[in-house]
Amino acid sequence: MTTTYTAPAPSAAWKPKGRLELVCPAGTPAAMRAAIEAGADSVYCGFADETNARNFPGLNFSPAEMAEGVAHAHKRGVKVLVAVNTFPRAGEPGAWHRAIDTIAECGGDAAIVADIGLLDYAAEKHPRLRLHLSVQAAAANPEAIGFYVERFGVKRVVLPRVLTVAEIAALNREIACETEVFVFGGLCVMAEGRCSLSSYATGCSPNMNGVCSPPSHITYAQERGEFVSRLGEFLINKVPGGQPMPYPTLCKGRFTANGETAHIFEDPASLDASLLIPPLADAGVTALKIEGRQRSRSYTDAVVRALRGALDAHARGLPIDSRPLMALSEGASTTRGAYQKTWR
Repeated sequence: MTTTYTAPAPSAAWKPKGRLELVCPAGTPAAMRAAIEAGADSVYCGFADETNARNFPGLNFSPAEMAEGVAHAHKRGVKVLVAVNTFPRAGEPGAWHRAIDTIAECGGDAAIVADIGLLDYAAEKHPRLRLHLSVQAAAANPEAIGFYVERFGVKRVVLPRVLTVAEIAALNREIACETEVFVFGGLCVMAEGRCSLSSYATGCSPNMNGVCSPPSHITYAQERGEFVSRLGEFLINKVPGGQPMPYPTLCKGRFTANGETAHIFEDPASLDASLLIPPLADAGVTALKIEGRQRSRSYTDAVVRALRGALDAHARGLPIDSRPLMALSEGASTTRGAYQKTWR
């Protein structure tokens, strides 16, 4: 028997106003301003330390920059969601606790958290701070989501990119919180943030080091007239000279199985679910999320404007034009991922 969990209703400020919420990446203060100007309803960002799964040089926010960014966003009616989405080291949760404290102090609208212990800390120490469950928690069924809602008061869950639209609709009928799904950008076909393939090849945890296929472990070379890419010691892709070379992630690499060499798991393409906005809205989704905190300010501006246009068209009952997103896609190719298909 399925249990339906009951949670307090979200505040009026968070109820959708007749349209889906557009949640946009902000890897830097400049990218945050670009996303806001381009039409974001919310931006998500993180601190420049290990509490953030996109802790790369040159990216992210100091506490002072976060406070300034929150103030700037709020003046323009935009919410700021702060990711504290890595898992604290055993016995050393101080940095993660300080991150939660800082979000509350600077007026951040929500903390995006994956770790159970950190959710417990946030719920106890800052009961007024809105909590969103990170995709890193990989919660994708009513029982798991219900636990987080009931135990920690989670108001929204970011769903992993492995569910069909029909599965999302069924899930929304059984849970008592909002759902947020990815609409554009990188596509993770493994359990979110838990890729054993990348961890094995590089020794870097996607949960703790913040990236699959880190650039420090990638090499490109010309061999016998072909362009090859490797991740660590592993050959990922081999293409004839002059052809586009995708970024070498293991899940989008070429494998030989049953005598056939092909992209077994997923093609080297970007997720683009813009044409699925109507069925996702019908499925009860609250927010659509753009991946890409590590990308440039110009990319952020272009992709947010394109998705803003798509959402506005949907709100007016007009057809959605996905062509502006094609130029922003990996290899000028897109996929709808699991939303409309089963895995190979």
